[in-house]
Amino acid sequence: MKKFWILFLLLITPVILFSQNEPPEMPDGYSSMTTMKIAYFFGTLDLLEKDFPVPDDVKEFKDIVYKTVDSTNLKLDIYHSKNISEAAPLLLFIHGGAWKKGDKHDYLLYLIDYARKGYITATVQYRFTDKVKFPGQLLDVNSAIVWLKEHANEYHIDNKNIAVIGGSAGGHLSMMVGYTSDIPEFKPTNGSLVSTKVQVVLDLYGPADLTTEYARGVSSVKALIGKDYSEAPELYEKASPVTYITKDDPPTLIFHGTIDDLVPVEQSDTLKVMLEKAGVPVEYHRLEGWPHTMDLAVEVNEYCQYYMDKFFEKYLHKN
Repeated sequence: MKKFWILFLLLITPVILFSQNEPPEMPDGYSSMTTMKIAYFFGTLDLLEKDFPVPDDVKEFKDIVYKTVDSTNLKLDIYHSKNISEAAPLLLFIHGGAWKKGDKHDYLLYLIDYARKGYITATVQYRFTDKVKFPGQLLDVNSAIVWLKEHANEYHIDNKNIAVIGGSAGGHLSMMVGYTSDIPEFKPTNGSLVSTKVQVVLDLYGPADLTTEYARGVSSVKALIGKDYSEAPELYEKASPVTYITKDDPPTLIFHGTIDDLVPVEQSDTLKVMLEKAGVPVEYHRLEGWPHTMDLAVEVNEYCQYYMDKFFEKYLHKN
């Protein structure tokens, strides 16, 4: 009997190990925003906690001034494990909010989770559209990247392995950072010779083409540009990530929900096609029945983090 159980365990162990390593299934979505709100009302949709204390095993560097412009101090936060001793890839999170609101604190969950996974994580503040029009926001984020590279040794940053990650307007800025590092107009104006080139772009439901009929009618897009499309169509093209796609752009990971009523999923559909056509490595997760900011849902966040982990492992070379 003992030999039987030993043989049985030997036979089923590979099956158990295989099932534990299987990718997660795409979470079941909703038929509409209405049904999703009903699920939330009845407590069947679990959302993440957005505000919590930084755990004891993570070190936080809060409100570091990386740039002063028009008497405004722009700040960033950095996180890493207290046990880290060698340089590690940097994940820079760029918050959303239609370029007019939001807070660098919004991505705290990701910042902590990935600091615990061995990465250096950072989040950046940038000027909103009531203060500056495009490309001011991009210039701010690029200035933060230069600052982080210049101070890499102080924070264990491997400045040759950087990913930019953002949702919505932050996704737009992440793409702009990744696809325009060779455009002189978008380089920081502080005279630094440090490149803003990054190795990975992660876009969560960000607008990729501001020239579409839908996008150019959105008030937040008009506020970003400062003019109607009829007055300056070239500015809408200039602010569109798809304008700059070339074969040497960073590998890109995309997540977008099909019932997104703020940024249509067609934006990411088009982005994927254009990246593939240019020969840029791209992975696209089109989540059926999920809305804007879908990764606030626990099961969607877990799904996203699984594929983020795999993508980072493939394209960022952890020491």
